[in-house]
Amino acid sequence: MSKDILTLEPNSLWRNFYSLTQIPRPSKKEEKVREFVVDFGHNHGLETIVDGVGNVIIRKPATPGMENRKGVILQGHLDMVPQKNSDKVHDFEKDPIETIIDGEWVRANGTTLGADNGMGLAAALSILESKDIQHGPIEALFTIDEETGMTGANGLKPGLIKGNILINMDSEDEGELYIGCAGGTNGNFTFGYTEVSVPMNHIAFKLSISGLKGGHSGIDIPLGRGNAIKIITRFLWNTEKNLRVRLSSIEGGGLRNAIPREAFAWITFPKDLHNGVLNYLKEFSQIVKKELSAVEPDLKIDMSPAEMPASLIDEKSQHNLLYALYGCPNGVMRMSNEMSGLVETSTNLAIVKSEKGVISVQCLLRSSVDSAKDELAEMMQSVFELAGATCIFNGKYPGWKPNPDSPILKIMLDIYHKKFGITPQIKAIHAGLECGILGGTYPGWDMISLGPTIRHPHSPDEKVNIATVQKFWDFLIETLKNIPV
Repeated sequence: MSKDILTLEPNSLWRNFYSLTQIPRPSKKEEKVREFVVDFGHNHGLETIVDGVGNVIIRKPATPGMENRKGVILQGHLDMVPQKNSDKVHDFEKDPIETIIDGEWVRANGTTLGADNGMGLAAALSILESKDIQHGPIEALFTIDEETGMTGANGLKPGLIKGNILINMDSEDEGELYIGCAGGTNGNFTFGYTEVSVPMNHIAFKLSISGLKGGHSGIDIPLGRGNAIKIITRFLWNTEKNLRVRLSSIEGGGLRNAIPREAFAWITFPKDLHNGVLNYLKEFSQIVKKELSAVEPDLKIDMSPAEMPASLIDEKSQHNLLYALYGCPNGVMRMSNEMSGLVETSTNLAIVKSEKGVISVQCLLRSSVDSAKDELAEMMQSVFELAGATCIFNGKYPGWKPNPDSPILKIMLDIYHKKFGITPQIKAIHAGLECGILGGTYPGWDMISLGPTIRHPHSPDEKVNIATVQKFWDFLIETLKNIPV
């Protein structure tokens, strides 16, 4: 466990990845990993800069005879998504990640692994410390807060980076080269409510939805996985109508860019309707499990006795909330007409939480077509405003328009074919790579994204395929040798 990965090849990359697993680095808490990277640069005698928002830039001169090559920017993000199973005791701000070699994969023990984007960071660090890899001028750009706001990419100032070619190492399928990505917008919806007394004849329960796979809200959204908030809302909407169920509080999801794996509601209802609620729970559970059996075999829908809450959400606010959540768009909205199998537009109903008279709902909207993203925002606004919520859309970031004539793409296609005997696939990704933002600040850059094969990022099932890490590394090294003048 953990140190076992130090036996894997390429050794330098896995060694640096191991170091990263020992440093807490959830989004917006990158202080320790930034200090590690800055010390790394200084310890290797390299020019190291921290910019105004906290990004780290490390420059390494070209190896002898390569000084006239175009400058390459190796780019990745410092933060990771902090997700864990409900029964796992882990503090992402203090505890290291426990890694496990599981056959052909490396995974973590009940938490996210941080291969997104630890693999990219480790590769860049390995190149920076290398003594025998041929390359032209190198700049490693380590950005902050990619997962929750792309703060680092948005804050990078023009003129600070000197290179010409950006190699982003944050995609998750070896053998695929990415030349485009979706843009995104945050949807924020707020309800106010009044706390009212619990009727005398009511009994209290905790309703739980758990066991879902969750996953990345862009990459995994076309898999049709269950959304815990949608499932719990469906139950509450029906039992409010027919069994007088009242809501005391609700919470579900944890991050905008993660499909909600769990949701909980504290409810009451008349004692004489106990059997009716239990019977419906059994019927409801059978229906939903059958619907999702192919993708969510571990889904659990439970209801257990709870302490009587001090108050309930007033009936009108409860009614409005449940109708808005039930009507809120979620999942894939449209597939791309240009690229087969690519999602064009989607949305993730990511977080709901009630507390002290306020209910907060958060979504992440994605699209490679700006007008489609705007239409989706208007659709959601119409649902929530009709229900009396306040709507704010923010954190908008652009997509990255594919350039099939990219010079670095043509070079890397040729290198991959010569090295591995096959041609890699050219793709765009339904996720928010930083390339879209960075390319807006540095419009002259030639950009591409690659990485080893990572599955189920943003969930405790995250894992990286060991064999593809070696291929990713070999391909990257060969690419650096062949950067043009």
